This record gives sequence, C-alpha cells and structure tokens, in this order.
Amino acid sequence: MTVLLYDHVLSPNCYKARLMARLAGVPLETVAVNAYPGREHLSEESLARNPAGTLPVLVDGDLILTETQAILVYLAQGSRWMGAAGPATAATVQGWLAFSARLTSSLGVARAHDMLRKPADIAAARSEGTLCLREIEARLVEQRLRGQGFLAGADPTIADVACFPHVALAPDGGVTLDPYPAIRLWMRAIRGLDGFIEMPGIHRRHDLTPEPQPAVTA
Repeated sequence: MTVLLYDHVLSPNCYKARLMARLAGVPLETVAVNAYPGREHLSEESLARNPAGTLPVLVDGDLILTETQAILVYLAQGSRWMGAAGPATAATVQGWLAFSARLTSSLGVARAHDMLRKPADIAAARSEGTLCLREIEARLVEQRLRGQGFLAGADPTIADVACFPHVALAPDGGVTLDPYPAIRLWMRAIRGLDGFIEMPGIHRRHDLTPEPQPAVTA
C-alpha cells in the first residue's frame, strides 16, 4: 500500500518528512496541497483528515499521522536513522526532536512573517531563534571536540533531520547564520548525505562556497 504525504513544497516541516523518507529509503507519494495562497489545508476535505489544519499529514492505510515529529519517527523506524542502540542515544535523539518544536515556533515564525506576511511578534521570534542557534552551535562545537559531527553522535540521525530545515532557512526570517561556523559545517555535512534532496531555499552542497573551520579550543 502506498504511503501518502500531504505536502506543501515551501513548508520546512513537510520538507523534513520528504527528506527523512528519502534518506531512510521509504517510498513516499506526495500529494500537493496549495496551502499558500490557496489555503487548501483548511478545506473541508483536509480538515476531515486533520482537524488541526496543519501540514504535513502522512497516511499509510488506516494510519493517519499529523504531528511532524511522529511522522519522522514512523519513517525512520527500523533504520540507522534512529541512532545507535541504548537509552542514552535514544534520550538524546528525543531531546532534539522536542527542541525542533522551538525552531518551528521561532525561526519558522520569523520566516513565515517575512516571506508570507503572517502576523507575528517578529522581534521575539528572532530573539528566540537566535538563542536556539546558539544552543545548537554550542552542542556542535562540543561534539567536534569528541570527534563527532552530528547532534546525537558520530553519525546523522533523525535528530539532525528534525532540526536542519528551520536552521538552514533562518536567513529567510532575518536571522543570519554568519556567527555559527559549526552549524554551517554541520549543514554542509547533511547536504552531502547520500539521498539528500533539496527544497526551495536549500541547495545541495556542491552549490555552496567553502565554509571556514570553527575555532575549537582544547
């Protein structure tokens, strides 16, 4: 049975699901939803599927998932993308999945304000988004000192997929990535993964100029 993803091409959360499916090797059929400007996600048909009126929505037979993190977990189950076995790694991955919601409510809100003119407290959204970026930068610098390049370990996991899109698109909401060299190196590593796919505003690694090495002190 075909796994369906109700999708909007400009949505970072929808992109997370498309990217996770491709990286995990899960066949996925996307159903385009004209969320902007058409507002089809609020149509009677869409609300019958998801009363919250949000995207993405994943349908696999009788199963309907409407929360992005749950969709990512479903797509990653049984693959290396869930991370190494053990409670510590599992807890770390879950922590970053929860953290990704902060990115949506800060950097995501700032981007929607600037690109789609959605009302928002833009100063608060950018301020919170900057705090989130600082936390990710600190984590990645710490990881590099351990010889690990990703949020939950030496290898990429669902945690990286959950956080990557809103971080990569932060400049669309007026939040620069210039002060965060470890983040930029992390993004380049994700863009170089086998199976990586693009979305508008997020390109492949070969389209980018070289990034500086972060200053790491012992």
